[in-house]
Amino acid sequence: MEKIKKILVVRFSAIGDIVLTTPVIRCLKEQTDAQIDVLTKVNFKTVLENNPYITTLHTIEKSYKEKVNDLKSANYDLIIDLQHNFHTWKLKNALGVRSFAFHKLNIEKWLLVNTKINKMPNLHIVDRYLATAESLGVKNDGKGLDYFIPKQHEVNITDFIPSEKYIAFVIGAAHATKRLPEAKIISICQKIKHPIVLLGGKEESDIGARIAKAAGNHVINTCGQFNLNQSASWVKQAEIVITHDTGLMHIAAAFAKNIVSIWGNTVPSFGMYPCYPKGAQNNISIEVNNLSCRPCSKIGHKECPKGHFKCMNEIDEKLIIQSVATFWSVAPSSSLE
Repeated sequence: MEKIKKILVVRFSAIGDIVLTTPVIRCLKEQTDAQIDVLTKVNFKTVLENNPYITTLHTIEKSYKEKVNDLKSANYDLIIDLQHNFHTWKLKNALGVRSFAFHKLNIEKWLLVNTKINKMPNLHIVDRYLATAESLGVKNDGKGLDYFIPKQHEVNITDFIPSEKYIAFVIGAAHATKRLPEAKIISICQKIKHPIVLLGGKEESDIGARIAKAAGNHVINTCGQFNLNQSASWVKQAEIVITHDTGLMHIAAAFAKNIVSIWGNTVPSFGMYPCYPKGAQNNISIEVNNLSCRPCSKIGHKECPKGHFKCMNEIDEKLIIQSVATFWSVAPSSSLE
């Protein structure tokens, strides 16, 4: 086979999906020694801009057409398409470069959402991503996900909280049906007596403030106060991470953190549960099983299509508390109600 010198990896969005591509980037670099460049949307460049396995990070605002001339002049030998949609199809045609595309399993996902028939393979999406490079001899190295925080964005937590041990609670998510109701988050925080740091974006600032006020002085709201890298630093230093199915969940897995993941309208069966380095499986998934309406989407909704939101309203808070106790280094009875 002709030696591959330059590879373009394409994944436009979003935070979690891009973090899940990092094993592909690393394995391609280490196992082919080709130059690895990446094309993504500018809104998500933070996820990859400090990745040492990437030579050039190309970013676009809306369309690949913004970069098509630069990409043509780069003379890539191969495109690894991890987005695999109409836009990447047009991009590949425009560049005229050999390509391998990720199999999205749209039929299987449709069946699971619409008929509840599960034909999804028992395979993490990372392995499905890596399958695109199998013909190059690239294999999963078992090192898990990557996330690189620049030194200037590492947070000195003692500037903000008195304890070096705390729980990071990621209260946000891109879609409402992936998020616990505010009252439920308050109730969970009230029952946990360890320090809790609430993480989220500017859109969670107000709800974070309400939760912290209602839950007690051991809960600190940082929502909207830190950028993505700084939030990742909080996650990296946490004892435990409680999180919805969202980008910071995958960043937590990149740091092999103890994770209590809470699942609403989506399900781990889609293959996007926390991916750890080989030998480290530190996730406890909390979900309401046997709901006839779940999953109702492979992504999420602005509101529950049925109106009852049972997938989150019926989450057992005790399971979350017990999971925290399992991960915490002291006896549960001495610190939890």
